[in-house]
Amino acid sequence: MLMDLKSIKRAIDQVSEEKGIDPTKVLEAIESSIAAAYKKEYEKKGEIIKAKFDLKTGELKFWQVKTVVDETTVRMDGEDTEDAPSVVTEGSEAVLPRYNADRHMLIEEAKKTKKGSVVGDEIEFPLDSHEDFGRIAAQAAKQVILQRLREAERDSIIKEFKGREGEIVSGLIQRMDRGNVYIDLGRATAMMFYNESIPGEHYRVGERLKFYIVSVQDDARMPGILLSRSHPKFVSKLFELEIPEISDGTIEIKSIAREPGSRTKIAVASNAPGVDPVGSCVGQRGTRVMAVSNELGQEKIDIIEWSEDPVRFIASALSPATVDEVEVLPNHEARVYIANDQLSLAIGRGGQNVRLGARLTGWKIDVRSRTSPEDVQAEGVAGEEKPAADEE
Repeated sequence: MLMDLKSIKRAIDQVSEEKGIDPTKVLEAIESSIAAAYKKEYEKKGEIIKAKFDLKTGELKFWQVKTVVDETTVRMDGEDTEDAPSVVTEGSEAVLPRYNADRHMLIEEAKKTKKGSVVGDEIEFPLDSHEDFGRIAAQAAKQVILQRLREAERDSIIKEFKGREGEIVSGLIQRMDRGNVYIDLGRATAMMFYNESIPGEHYRVGERLKFYIVSVQDDARMPGILLSRSHPKFVSKLFELEIPEISDGTIEIKSIAREPGSRTKIAVASNAPGVDPVGSCVGQRGTRVMAVSNELGQEKIDIIEWSEDPVRFIASALSPATVDEVEVLPNHEARVYIANDQLSLAIGRGGQNVRLGARLTGWKIDVRSRTSPEDVQAEGVAGEEKPAADEE
């Protein structure tokens, strides 16, 4: 049987040259797919069928393959018409497969067919090509080539993005499905799960936004590139893009605490004398921090100066409130005393300000009134949590 040699050879060449796949591997996959289609159309389920496609002539041939066996390699207690593994395990004891006339040939019979046969040999029997099988074979070949193209494209994209976890990319919103957002990155389509989006942020098809690359998956069942806009490190990467002093190492981001869509606190330190880390991040008239805030949908950003001194660091972390006194207690806990008119500012709505301060510093913070130091304030205590910049 002859197949459309030119179109198949052209497709194999395209896959191998453009996608860097060995053409023999593509051909083997096509032959395997055609053999499976032939078996389904004409042969019994238990048989082993092989196909060979001659790229020079376009000729397609088929064989049934039988393995030479004897009583030491198979059980002779009946036929097994199902595809059988070479060894079946029952508990911890290995059990030989049943003899199957469709895929096995006893050594005595094999020697009559082919002199010198030994157990384990494979003997091939030519099969009819079936002229009417051409269309099915061509379809099987086409499916394999398309699949190989998709796999090659995916592998190429995965390879390109694999080392870029933690970077920021720009992409167009392609579509939304069940809260998940699909983003066009040019060569690749990425995905942002619902819980990785900024709460309250609405996305429009065709809108261009920046995203943080969380991970690149090799698993074909999962989306290849996973993005985020709610990740704490998304903020630090945006600052790196906006502020040269951070990207060149003059200023260092020490920790971040973020409640996406609402507020972020970021602690910065200078590695060069005379450089004001907070002023550099804020920029003239607040232009630098405003650029980051705009990218985050007007999320409020507090920039504070990091300090090795926990008293100074904790006091700064409760900005914009003014702190009167910080009392350092055992077990990484601190009690903070504040004037009454600053109390609600220090605690924040729903306890947000003290909560973010605790996460930023890694200390448990208990905000108290200067005039009533024994009274525990509602929502004024926030537990110790690891700073976001140290998280993976």
